[in-house]
Amino acid sequence: MAQQEVTNGGSEKKTGGGNDIMEVIEVKFTALKPQLVVEAPKANEAILFYKAAFGAEEVGRTLHPKRKADQELPLILSAQLSLAGSTILVSDLADPSETPAKTEGTGLVFYLETDDVASAINKAVGAGAVVVSEIAEGEGAGCGLSRVGKVKDPYGVVWAIGSPAVKAAVVEA
Repeated sequence: MAQQEVTNGGSEKKTGGGNDIMEVIEVKFTALKPQLVVEAPKANEAILFYKAAFGAEEVGRTLHPKRKADQELPLILSAQLSLAGSTILVSDLADPSETPAKTEGTGLVFYLETDDVASAINKAVGAGAVVVSEIAEGEGAGCGLSRVGKVKDPYGVVWAIGSPAVKAAVVEA
């Protein structure tokens, strides 16, 4: 699957403080890859969970170069997983001072779309996730979904698993 190039910003000139002219450089992003950082050395467990619960495929892995020799299990600097046509990265937290503390009530929720919400949630629970919210249907699902339920994985990440609402055909008069 080829990555689509997206342009953000422009290439216009702006004036800065004083009369200096600063050129704004055009920036292009080719991918967005969320990174899940888990308590070391649990990244390998997390990868196995995402494979079992959601059918993720591991595309590549890089081990932490400074921690191989002194660790029974080498720390994972980054593992790239393919999941539902997207890429996520999973890493061990090598130095707790490098990442701000996680607080309840804030953060990111990942959304997985499927036609069989109940089976997907059951599979995730069977792999070790816990149900955060039961399956809601119709207007209770929100965001244009027909059904949605949420699970929290063993690493604190919330996954909304839902199916899109069926769109009615537009009839022109």
